[in-house]
Amino acid sequence: MSTFLPLLVSMLVAWGMINLLLRGRFLGGVIDLPNERSLHVRPVPRTGGIGLMAGILAGWVFAWQSWMLPLAIGGAALLLLSFLDDLRGLSAGGRFFIHLMIAGMFAWSVSSPNLGWIWLGIVTFVIVWMTNLYNFMDGSDGLAGGMAVSGFSSYGVAAWLAGDVSVSVVCFVLVTSALAFLKFNFNPARIFMGDSGSIPLGFFSAGIGLLGWQRELWPIWFPMMVFSPFVVDATVTLTRRLLRGEKVWQAHREHFYQQLVQMGWGHCRTALSEYVLMGSVGLTSILMLNRPWLWQAAFGALWMLAYLLAMILIHQQWHRFQFDRHEKT
Repeated sequence: MSTFLPLLVSMLVAWGMINLLLRGRFLGGVIDLPNERSLHVRPVPRTGGIGLMAGILAGWVFAWQSWMLPLAIGGAALLLLSFLDDLRGLSAGGRFFIHLMIAGMFAWSVSSPNLGWIWLGIVTFVIVWMTNLYNFMDGSDGLAGGMAVSGFSSYGVAAWLAGDVSVSVVCFVLVTSALAFLKFNFNPARIFMGDSGSIPLGFFSAGIGLLGWQRELWPIWFPMMVFSPFVVDATVTLTRRLLRGEKVWQAHREHFYQQLVQMGWGHCRTALSEYVLMGSVGLTSILMLNRPWLWQAAFGALWMLAYLLAMILIHQQWHRFQFDRHEKT
């Protein structure tokens, strides 16, 4: 019961809170209006992250361990900041500075002093990037919630296999809360996660990944591989925009998943295809955990090759789609 109670609490609180947000009129002004980045055509509430985070934090109360404190404080701080951003809008520079401070404090609190400032700077950068890329990828029905289910399930299984039940339960609390959110967010979405959900989830993906590596539950490559469906798409897309001299923080519809939706795949088919990718990456990553390093290196190289081929194919189809659309007009 001590293992499953946090999971049940997380799911029930998230489900109940999102129901209240949908039925009540409070916070009704936090609406995601269609813009140049949007893949939807009607206004949708973007308060789902509040219910998602309420479920996570409630579940963690029943699974509390002292090592969770920096994780919970960082997530709660990002929740408050992101909700304020959803409500009133904050400058990109201001948001980035606060993200940097929270990531730096988390990295400092969990890292060994012997590792030095260079290590601290690298870890801080990775946490900030993971925090924000999760937000960049939250643009299609069911996508960010599905990545949470797959990614944190992989963490949970790996921790369980390594004998660390506390980390496993913490991860599966995230999974059950995300499942409750998906009940309302899968196509057609009735509510969106918003920054108040996607930003903390990105932070948790990096934070738990770092903690699991420090506790020797998985190798350093495991977190990046488990969340690679988001990491690869966001990193490649934003790098391309940066090389073109574009402002990477501005809204756009150039991510590969966005192109699939626009080419006629729609939200449902795109989400289900991404789920297959996420599950395949997570499962194969778990199977590689105890293999020799040469096997692990080959495994990573094969997946990177698969991503490269998929991106080339989507890129070609996208240009053909744009050409055909131009010809018709």
